[in-house]
Amino acid sequence: MIGMKIAFFDTKPYDTIWFEPLSKEYGYQIRYYDYRLNSDTAVLAEGYDVVCVFVNDKVCAKTIQTLKKCGVKMIALRCAGYNNVDISAAAEARLPVVRVPSYSPSAVAEHAAALLLAVNRKTHRAYYRIRDNNFSINGLMGFDLNGKTAGIIGTGQIGTIFARIAAGFGMRVLAYDPFPKDQPLEFVPLDQLITSSDIISLHCPLTPDTFHIINKQRVRQMKKGVVIINTSRGALIDTEALLEGLIDGHIGGAGLDVYEEEGDYFFEDKSGEIIRDEELSRLLTLPNVLVTSHQAFFTREAMQAIAMVTLENICALEQGRPLENLVLPR
Repeated sequence: MIGMKIAFFDTKPYDTIWFEPLSKEYGYQIRYYDYRLNSDTAVLAEGYDVVCVFVNDKVCAKTIQTLKKCGVKMIALRCAGYNNVDISAAAEARLPVVRVPSYSPSAVAEHAAALLLAVNRKTHRAYYRIRDNNFSINGLMGFDLNGKTAGIIGTGQIGTIFARIAAGFGMRVLAYDPFPKDQPLEFVPLDQLITSSDIISLHCPLTPDTFHIINKQRVRQMKKGVVIINTSRGALIDTEALLEGLIDGHIGGAGLDVYEEEGDYFFEDKSGEIIRDEELSRLLTLPNVLVTSHQAFFTREAMQAIAMVTLENICALEQGRPLENLVLPR
């Protein structure tokens, strides 16, 4: 019996390491494409039951129409976010979209903490100094986290874990969430969080309501010297507003694992090319900014969980079981 056939887009070497052995256990056939899924490459899914996509694949209405014509029965996201998928168009086409809602929230929260520590204590700058035999510590002064206030926007699993980490450093934790759960956190209005926090960390999904939740107006409301951490989605922050705040000294530093226009760069080796995105280029030149390439999720535990949940989502379709991780239109 031939199992499900999966067209796997935007493949990286580490994807096959985790997906290939497990897919054999399920009896599935995976065709790995280096190409990203979009309206031009969707025809490559002809004859496949499922397409497996990642954060920078563009699953617009036109792409979905092509997938439907190609006989695809499901769009399987191997990530939690789904802002790159036109969910309404998929629902209209009767093409279910599933995701991996939780793979390793600790991985992302811990990376957010790593960015905070590095930006504050300038360990990334110290690393390069020492490699050049420059042992001066001038210009590397940070501040104690103990006694400071951390503002956390979004209190899902990742935000909640980051709150525990921040509390472990002796920080006061303020939280904002439009749909707060019953959690032992100090929830406050967003404006209060913005004006009261020494560190602001973003852990919310990208939706029309959260697009540019950090903008010029909110930057002006922040404490001078605030540190901003974003391990969620780049478009939560208006990059122009962030740059202005960093350059005029109102924002003390930023740790960014995501970027508003990351699609052309993140996950790719561009070491032999010129970065033509002016805002990204400017961010990379600032000494108080640390950018990583959307790697917050990237641990062994997370990759194993992503592979297992993704293939189990596909197995549920094959067996006619309820799709527990189905994404519904807003």
